[in-house]
Amino acid sequence: MLTNAYSAPLPARTQVQAKVYASTVELWHEGRCVARHERCYKRLQQILDLEHYLDALFRKPGALAGSKPLEQKRQPGLWQPSFDRIWQAIIERHGKQRGTIEMIDLLKLSQPFGHSKLQQAIESALAIGCSEAAAVRHLLHTEELQHVYCEAIDVGSLERHALPLPSLKEYDRLLTMEGAQ
Repeated sequence: MLTNAYSAPLPARTQVQAKVYASTVELWHEGRCVARHERCYKRLQQILDLEHYLDALFRKPGALAGSKPLEQKRQPGLWQPSFDRIWQAIIERHGKQRGTIEMIDLLKLSQPFGHSKLQQAIESALAIGCSEAAAVRHLLHTEELQHVYCEAIDVGSLERHALPLPSLKEYDRLLTMEGAQ
């Protein structure tokens, strides 16, 4: 632990307390666990979680493609090819900087929804031929809303409020008067 650096979603140089266990390392700040990493037994390693850098990368989106956290996410296969496909499609549509910012926004959705649900939403959007970040967000929220059920009600009693369609004869008469002048 003393020879390795582990990331946390905190500003640089923030003091944290590390709790080292057999298979994990937890980083604590102000009484709460802010990061948990798989313990690395090698020496002089940087163990970086991409999610910890998303706010910084949002301000400098050009740094995402070559970033070490992204490289580490790719190595164990946690970065699926579908992520690259949608990222490339968003870049083609919105340009490199704006497209990368939208991709970072999508990656931020893994925090409230989880990585696997984000991956499913991205793959579902791509499967229907859609490569917009807004579609992925919609799919994530739609799945959340699918569990809301309501009873169907009979709306037949609303029939008494039906009004006849208005007649346009008076309007047509105004048009002919305008043409006559």
